[in-house]
This record gives sequence, C-alpha cells and structure tokens, in this order.
Amino acid sequence: MQLRPNPPRLITVGIALVLGIVGFAVVWPVDQLAPLLDPVNSALATVGLSLDRVMGCLFLLACPSLLVVGSLLPGI
Repeated sequence: MQLRPNPPRLITVGIALVLGIVGFAVVWPVDQLAPLLDPVNSALATVGLSLDRVMGCLFLLACPSLLVVGSLLPGI
C-alpha cells in the first residue's frame, strides 16, 4: 500500500498556524502578544485548563502534528 499525501485543507493550516503562534507566545514570552492571549486563556479556563508553559509546549507539538495528519487523512 502506497501513501499518497494530499495537501491539508486551508482550515487545517489556519488552525495549525494559530496553535503555533499561541504556543510560541506562551513558551517564549512575547510582550506584544500577551494581550492577545487573554481570549485563549479564558476559553481554556471554561474547560478547566490553564495556559501555562506545558500547554504552550503541547500547542507547539500539535501544530506540525495537525499538518501531518491533515496531509495523510483525506478530508481533514
């Protein structure tokens, strides 16, 4: 069986970029992006999570993983 990777959809790329930017801003604190993280922090607080360094690392890990999954699975 041969894998034929497809380009990921634009929404998948957009979500991966947002995850990467948020993860980058949390792991390496960028002062200009700190006010933009307040909506993300409040959205995660409703679920019971906090936006800390570990969550930022998970976001950075999820960014390329989502692109790989999006290229291997059709429709994602």
